[in-house]
Amino acid sequence: MVAEWTAAGPDDPLLLPPSRILVAGVSGSGKTTLAGRIAALTGIPHTEIDALHHGPGWVPRGEFVTEVRELVGRERWITEWQYSQVRELLAERADVLIWLDLPFTRVVLPRLVQRTLRRRWHREVLWNGNVEPPLWTVLRDSDHVVRYAVTGRRKYHQKIPALAAARPELPIIRLRSPAQVERWMSGPLRDVVARPPRL
Repeated sequence: MVAEWTAAGPDDPLLLPPSRILVAGVSGSGKTTLAGRIAALTGIPHTEIDALHHGPGWVPRGEFVTEVRELVGRERWITEWQYSQVRELLAERADVLIWLDLPFTRVVLPRLVQRTLRRRWHREVLWNGNVEPPLWTVLRDSDHVVRYAVTGRRKYHQKIPALAAARPELPIIRLRSPAQVERWMSGPLRDVVARPPRL
């Protein structure tokens, strides 16, 4: 049983400028988009973890764990908190985690379906030459991104409290709506970035 805990919200100030940032959330919640926006505001490099994981033909790359180890050894980075092989490794080095806990049916699922349809229709090339599979595969592929999101939409409600118990010193910011994302970006994050460095 994980002890009760309280995450920070969109208006809670950041005590220090973050250097190693994780963005968590179910597929379609906007992790990569938010990570890119944070990178643009802070100047911290963003590495899209899907690009490290997926090789040609959607086969996981053998170098994945090694490259994540190299990534987290750097002083400044932003990435998404995904993949069971490296979640603990990422969490050990992070100095802040942002949890996109957006309404699934109203916000996340429509975004995910629209994104999947767009990528398939336009044959968008994703990581290492991959493209979205035919739409009918959602009916029989349990790992299809839409089915994976539907079945796993509650997993972060267990994983993040467990992380909070294991690393109580790690700031965790829980954003529950697109409006809260904007408030946090234009409030606490912008404020800490603009703060003069300590001498």
